[in-house]
Amino acid sequence: MLNEPKKRITLPRYQQIAVDIAERITENRYSVGEKLHARSTLASTYGVSPETTRKAINVLVDLGIMEVKHGSGVYVASKERAKDFALQYRDVQSVQELKNEIMASVERQKDELNNFSAILDTLVTQTKRLNSINPFVPFELLITNEAKHLEATISELGFWQHTAATLIAIRHQNELLLSPGPYAKISENDTIYFVGNELALQRVEAFFYN
Repeated sequence: MLNEPKKRITLPRYQQIAVDIAERITENRYSVGEKLHARSTLASTYGVSPETTRKAINVLVDLGIMEVKHGSGVYVASKERAKDFALQYRDVQSVQELKNEIMASVERQKDELNNFSAILDTLVTQTKRLNSINPFVPFELLITNEAKHLEATISELGFWQHTAATLIAIRHQNELLLSPGPYAKISENDTIYFVGNELALQRVEAFFYN
């Protein structure tokens, strides 16, 4: 068990497509103001269902990377946000792998919670030390019963729009949910992990506690 290979985290297919589209925008393969292909065309391009491409587009719209013009279609809205989104998913991969190792340890040794805490503390210490030099290493925040917006979904919160930070994980008790989708809820005693610039922690704290 101890020598088994590390498992690389794979994002849900719709998130992979969203990241790929964001990278294409960053590379000027799609220009700001350009209308994106119909969902059926994207579905054919990526070999997925129209519903999967719809979810990918919704992610990009929620992040302000694309915008919907009713009766017309979906258009590229922001190259800068597309660049930030693509960079964040590339740069947090190693952090996600560390968290995956933590969860693997919990599954193997549920009776050794002290070991789990030690690994998590190491990750937190490294994260705090790197926050000052790398804006894509995650911040974390404990959600107490004094927080606003308890039991709201990520979509309902408009987390990106209000904080300019990207939520990458939620820890609920001993479970760690990576890359939570728009319907994931934030509850009391959860710890959220997010990435952003040097003001991200201040904005997120204000969003939940001011």
